[in-house]
Amino acid sequence: MEAKEENPKFVGFPFKPYSIQIDFMNALYQSLNQGGVSMLESPTGTGKTMSVICSALQWVLDRRLHQEDACANGNVGSVGSDDEPDWIRDFVVNKNPEPKERKKKTENKKEKLLSLLGKPYNNNNKNSRESCKDKTAERGCESLQKRIDVVDSDNKEFLLEEYESEDEKVLGTSVLSKRKTIKTDFSSSSEDEGDDEEEEEEEEKKFKVYFCSRTHSQLSQFIKELRKTVFANEMSVVSLGSRKNLCINEEVQRLGNSTRINERCLELQKKKKKEAIKVKNLKVGAGACRTKASSGCPMLSKHRAQQEFKNEVSEQGPLDIEDLANLGRTMGTCPYYGSRSMVRRADLVVLPYQSLFSKSSREALGLTLKSNIIIIDEAHNLADSLICMYDSKITLLQLETVHHHVERYFVRFRNLLGPANRRYIQTLMVLTRAFLQVLLNEKDGNLIDSCNDIDQASEESRASDFTMAMNDFLFEQNIDNINLVKLLKYIKESNIMHKVSSYGEKLATLEKISTVDNIREHGEEGSCLSAFQALADILLSLTNNDDVGRIIISRSKSTSLKKQSGYIKYVMLSGERIFSKIVDEAHAVVLVGGTLQPIEETRERLFPWLPPNQLHFFSCGHIVPPDSIMPIAVTRGPTGRSFDFSFSSRSSPDMMRELGLLLCNLVTVVPEGIVVFFPSFDYESKVYQNWESSGILERITKRKRVFREPRNNMDVESVLKEYKDTIYTLSGLNSEVNQASHGGAILLAVVGAKISEGINLSDGMGRCIVMVGLPYASPSDIELLERIKHIEGLRNSKLPENPSFSANYDLYSGSVQGGFDILRSCSHRGKEYYENLCMKAVNQSIGRAIRHINDYAAILLVDTRYASDSSKRSFAHPITKLPQWIRDRLVSSSINYGEVHRLLHQFFKLKKTGCH
Repeated sequence: MEAKEENPKFVGFPFKPYSIQIDFMNALYQSLNQGGVSMLESPTGTGKTMSVICSALQWVLDRRLHQEDACANGNVGSVGSDDEPDWIRDFVVNKNPEPKERKKKTENKKEKLLSLLGKPYNNNNKNSRESCKDKTAERGCESLQKRIDVVDSDNKEFLLEEYESEDEKVLGTSVLSKRKTIKTDFSSSSEDEGDDEEEEEEEEKKFKVYFCSRTHSQLSQFIKELRKTVFANEMSVVSLGSRKNLCINEEVQRLGNSTRINERCLELQKKKKKEAIKVKNLKVGAGACRTKASSGCPMLSKHRAQQEFKNEVSEQGPLDIEDLANLGRTMGTCPYYGSRSMVRRADLVVLPYQSLFSKSSREALGLTLKSNIIIIDEAHNLADSLICMYDSKITLLQLETVHHHVERYFVRFRNLLGPANRRYIQTLMVLTRAFLQVLLNEKDGNLIDSCNDIDQASEESRASDFTMAMNDFLFEQNIDNINLVKLLKYIKESNIMHKVSSYGEKLATLEKISTVDNIREHGEEGSCLSAFQALADILLSLTNNDDVGRIIISRSKSTSLKKQSGYIKYVMLSGERIFSKIVDEAHAVVLVGGTLQPIEETRERLFPWLPPNQLHFFSCGHIVPPDSIMPIAVTRGPTGRSFDFSFSSRSSPDMMRELGLLLCNLVTVVPEGIVVFFPSFDYESKVYQNWESSGILERITKRKRVFREPRNNMDVESVLKEYKDTIYTLSGLNSEVNQASHGGAILLAVVGAKISEGINLSDGMGRCIVMVGLPYASPSDIELLERIKHIEGLRNSKLPENPSFSANYDLYSGSVQGGFDILRSCSHRGKEYYENLCMKAVNQSIGRAIRHINDYAAILLVDTRYASDSSKRSFAHPITKLPQWIRDRLVSSSINYGEVHRLLHQFFKLKKTGCH
């Protein structure tokens, strides 16, 4: 077995692997043997996905085989020998449930069976206190029923049930025991409860692999590669996606917005039948008055269809999100809940970042990380992606909506609510009023007075943004004495969100105010339920530790409508605690990507507790030969003008014209497709307008058709398809006559948008990648500046506090110059993060080309800063942060465009000759 672990055989690889693929698979296999955290880097286009699949799943099969052999020989002690890791020993020794747990499961089964037969279940361990509680619950229910009877029949459904939190209960007086915790993202229908019971009987697969990536397209690519291997038939695989991607209810899908789709899905499942029925012999609290739940969604109405869906998925093998949705439509049942119910028995779970990194999502989906393997793809920006998931924001309109609806609800039902409900609702109104005072600039606190200074000093901007530490924010608003944990528990258990929202919708109908029109006018902010959820999210954020996040308060005035707008936002700055919880549970966490360096920044931000010598890092080169890429730093345009796309110079008409002339020359020498990456949508639009008015666009379109990346991600796929069809159609027609001059297309794309992240631009779709300038993030971005200041503090934590960073609150004018001032005041760490953010985006974009060993492309880095003297720069030289395989072949000594044109002509001529 030891020899096998030293030299594993990757028999599942569908074709003969390259040497770097074998190296990568060995490195991953050894990482899984060791456990802990690993980072594996392999350039885009080297078959990284296939290598991950064949190494990780082979390791799982080997481990299970090892375990079965040990159990078959009855030699548990051998598995616990000194050469085995602790986690293997613990797993085998503890593989059987404790006798008490087994007994409890047996009792539960008996109780379920007898209840189905209509017979009572007697448990001798239960004492007389249970019957006492039952009577108390009945009395409480009768009291509640009397109050309900007082309400007119039309409003009965909106009245909250009695509520008491656990620590407020008095012995013998509680009626809360009848209510189970309500999970907002689980169905409350009786059918789903039945599903949960079935799932409890299913055995949780051991050595489960969780593979996650940022986008659904990247996950679909993973499934496509998996189908090529033998593991597709040997492993049980399930893909998880969002409701937006998997919902097949046309009425719900038409809502379009993700938040509204989620809300509508949950609303449909929380619909109840009109007649109330008594449910006795419940596990918690007998004699409770309940309304029998039934799913309002027709796609969840048939339990048998859900079971058939699971069987069909198992038979068909690995399916991606689109496949699951199509199968659900064909069978007339929900693929979202169908796929979720298959997690326990799956060997491999394929899921997006959000589902894995969000604790609430993991709990809702039933993901068990204990002793399992987590593989995180596209991990180059993992730290930022992780903390962004925990941001929360509530706008002024949403605060006004919640406060208005809660206030009206309280006025109507005040005399009918129990004391606990009244107290918590009043607390909610105190909080919303305090938040409103901040945004409406009402003078009732030191913070508000202080912020008037910036309003007067910056009247031109008509905005005032400032940030505060979380505890300072709570103290300033005099809400630090509110127990937010208990309040959030109340919001979750009492179902107040839906009660208040439903009552508000009814009043809106009576007052002839269309909720749909309100949502259409204000977007998702117009929904009371969305607003209430935003409030709950911000309250949850305020329960975090003070040092891991920052509160941003933005107030802006609209001069045209004479209205104020603004928002309160919590920005998480450190993902260390979140990531540590995942690492502590899992056996191994593997970060995979095309460009993971510099790894020290990732280590400091996500797992600083891990000594550098315990981090397993592996990096390999590219499979393409050196003569298949032509990277050039282009410093001058065709007229000799230097390319300077810095923020202060890029918008000059001369600079945009010079870029246009460069494209006019490129279309005469580059065959098939050219992809041009701009720093932002706004700048791309400005350049396009300049070319259109100056006639440059017309000159370009005579040679190649021009496409533009749409802002809406939903439209990207159709644009890419048309771009691809144009390239191969025109190139095919002109292959015999001047193939470079009269065929193909140009795609104007944006760094950080969808095309730059995970889209395959192989072969003719990306014969030349043009990177316009260095896409630095805007230094006026308040969230970016807060992250930079936090990262700067990581290095200087043992030094005296920097006075400019230690104020209770920081004021921002929103100017670019102000952001640059903060960057200049930073030492090496903050500046390095800002530089890394830019170059990671560059590397992701240029990595869209060169997708296989026979691919070839030119890469043009258009800016003098790509070739300038590093000694004259305040930041690190960009070239040092390019991938090694590009850096080794970069031509950066070009003085004029004529030399660039000659190199490109020679490169594509040789490639054309080599292909024939």
